[in-house]
Amino acid sequence: MKRFHIKLFTVVALLGLCATLVDAQTRKAGINSAAFLKVGVGARQVAMGSAVTSLGGDAANMFWNPAGISLTDQTGQVAFTHNNWIGGLTQEAVAASYNWEDVGTIGLGVMTFGVSGIPADRDYGYADPQLIALQIDQVGSSTYDYMDLLLQATFSRNIIENLSLGVTVKYINEKIDDQSANAFAFDIGSVYNIGPLGWSIGARLNNLGSDMKFYDFASPIPLTFAIGTSMTPVNVGMTSWTIAADLVKPQDGQQYAYMGTELGFNKMFFLRGGWKFNYSWFGLTGSAIDDGTTQRAPIQTSIERGSLGAGVRMPMEDYMVAVDYAYTVFVSVQDVHRFTLSIGLK
Repeated sequence: MKRFHIKLFTVVALLGLCATLVDAQTRKAGINSAAFLKVGVGARQVAMGSAVTSLGGDAANMFWNPAGISLTDQTGQVAFTHNNWIGGLTQEAVAASYNWEDVGTIGLGVMTFGVSGIPADRDYGYADPQLIALQIDQVGSSTYDYMDLLLQATFSRNIIENLSLGVTVKYINEKIDDQSANAFAFDIGSVYNIGPLGWSIGARLNNLGSDMKFYDFASPIPLTFAIGTSMTPVNVGMTSWTIAADLVKPQDGQQYAYMGTELGFNKMFFLRGGWKFNYSWFGLTGSAIDDGTTQRAPIQTSIERGSLGAGVRMPMEDYMVAVDYAYTVFVSVQDVHRFTLSIGLK
């Protein structure tokens, strides 16, 4: 009982610290830089509605909760994610983790996000020398590129029985045309496996770091705090059913609730679904239009409706190959497709 109290105190203390940091740094919506950090990585994670704070054993979890990369039945894992995002943007991510015995699990991650060949409207043609001296645009090409880059190193360790703690160090770069800005940040997280029915709880604080500065304007990166829980109420024979829920508080927005589920068949085939309450229109139908008030007409309240996905696990003698897919339904813009290929070494 005493050891349980120590574990519970550790988790609660981390939750309190994270909540205090986010509350103390609240900013208005719409001014965050590095918004690409809000775009989820991993087809399984997104298909489950991003309710993944308490999940573990997956290299791609390093982009969510660093404590979630701890490997128990594998010595190493690498995951590749491709995402056709809205507006022609493309996200590519690679996550690799290795279970170093008696030390912990270490991981490295890379993510790029951007689009090329944007038509440029250059600010040229001034005759006045004073205006020429003030001209900022020094590039002559007819197009420009927008590209974001994330490099990160993650470490996770079971510090006491059933309790994993993790930390991530990040380097963030945003480049638009010939202008770029950098930032450094940390993620910290915990996952505690309570035991019955695979019940776990977790907490994470993401993007605690420096502002990004373009010219003379500095913007904060998207600081986010989340707590979550998951369990597997059905695990009979080769069939399983997992449910998960997260409460998420971004620095620049209201509190959201994420929920997800996963059905497993023969320990090889998986179906998934997820929703984001107070963020998404519930379900896959409906107009996402609120009722309006006496002061204004009804308006569209969100663009994301929900996520669906599937996956297959193919165990081999010495390794495991997994392919996952996620489909996110949007309003007003095109729907989004994500694919993840994972290879795990036993």
